[in-house]
Amino acid sequence: MRSFALSILLALPLAAGVVRVYQTNSAGDQVHIIDPATDKVVQTIEGIEVPHGVAFSPDGTRGWISCEAESTVWAIDTKTSKLIKKIPLSGHPNNLSVSKDGKRVFVAIVAAPGAVDVIDTATMTNIKTIRTKGGVHNTYVTPDGKYAIAGSIPGKMLTVIDEKTLEIAWEHPFDLGVRPIAFETAPDGSTSRMFVQLSGFLGFAVVDFKTHEEVARIKMPSEGTGHAEGGAPSHGIGIAPDGKTLWVNNSIASAVFIYSLPDLKLQGSVKTGAVPDWITFAPGNKIYVANSGANSVSAIDMTTRKEVARIPVGEVPKRNATVVIP
Repeated sequence: MRSFALSILLALPLAAGVVRVYQTNSAGDQVHIIDPATDKVVQTIEGIEVPHGVAFSPDGTRGWISCEAESTVWAIDTKTSKLIKKIPLSGHPNNLSVSKDGKRVFVAIVAAPGAVDVIDTATMTNIKTIRTKGGVHNTYVTPDGKYAIAGSIPGKMLTVIDEKTLEIAWEHPFDLGVRPIAFETAPDGSTSRMFVQLSGFLGFAVVDFKTHEEVARIKMPSEGTGHAEGGAPSHGIGIAPDGKTLWVNNSIASAVFIYSLPDLKLQGSVKTGAVPDWITFAPGNKIYVANSGANSVSAIDMTTRKEVARIPVGEVPKRNATVVIP
């Protein structure tokens, strides 16, 4: 099996460009930009009050950041870190994602009754609002680029949207709210499994994408003195670029745990700061974990499985993402 992140991230070490990790600070008005070569903050985007999600165009030239305070998406020039345009949304946003061809941005609208707003990146306008069963926390795009995925916490629902028609293809209800998701890629490029984190559950559910059914629920070790912020003891999950391991945050243990793929056997863990909340992968076989309870980011060497730096950032850092800027 290959990972959803593989097609993007395998190109990162070979790309002729500047690599940056963007870190949003959910209780502030800044986005900190980290150079993974030095593990230092090298730039800051100011004045974006309560930034939530960040995603990038496939060519690395545009950044898209959801702003909760304004109910907008900020289009950013990644070379200059300057604002290009603010795009109004239909309601209060959470996270967002970009289509594989770069033509659409899918924005989670958490305000009731819930929706996914679709932004046309050419015109930088909101072209459609797709209603969902409950406010949406995160959106994703599947490995083959055919579907946009929306996860709802209040609706306890995973919604799959056909990217061509912009209509709902199917839904999967859960007994708990839907939080971050990681995607495993089949040999033909389609999605084989989804690893879904859930409200109040220390672990993740495993969903077979083809049958639309939950096939397993993996509970993580609960030893530790940490706490679960916002009812999410496990928030932040991703598959390593080589597709061999799944990395899962554990707030109780203040650590990120590592599971082998495809068998999902626990291999170990690496200590982070308090309340690890989101992860992104970068060149040099590194993973960056946002520590929302410590106002820092842990840089971890995935080969040695050791924290190599702890980078101070803004207030309550959560979502982050990696870009190669041409």
